Amino acid sequence: MSKNIEVLLRDHVDALGECGDVVRVRSGYARNYLLPLGLATEATPENKKLMERRRVKLDAVAAIENAEMDAWIAQLAGTVVTTTERADAQGHLFGSVNAAAIVGLLAAAGHKVEEKNVRLEAPLKTVGEHTVKIHVHKDRNAEVKVVIAAGA
Repeated sequence: MSKNIEVLLRDHVDALGECGDVVRVRSGYARNYLLPLGLATEATPENKKLMERRRVKLDAVAAIENAEMDAWIAQLAGTVVTTTERADAQGHLFGSVNAAAIVGLLAAAGHKVEEKNVRLEAPLKTVGEHTVKIHVHKDRNAEVKVVIAAGA
């Protein structure tokens, strides 16, 4: 039978906790995964004091990152990009506007975005104004407007 033990996380671990959290896990998980990879350490009072100091530094860095992300999100939020595509009389495109095309439009507008950060459920296939999410960081997204006009 396995016992639960307390460990102090030294780094973010998905579905477990953030750096500095004291969590209870199975002893085998701690012994075979968390401790050998350096993701956690024993939850002793000395380690807790050391982690508290490290946590203060990490929180300061995170605050700076959040301020930069807020500025980038605000910059992207007001962006409207326009493209002209061939379409039929009902407004359906003969092709589509995909993530790669949106990255190109944003680059032309002066915003560097990677294709993997464009969140589209499906390529855009109709004329009109569409709102597209751009993944910025962790759970933070910015929204840009993509206007598709019908052309010859």
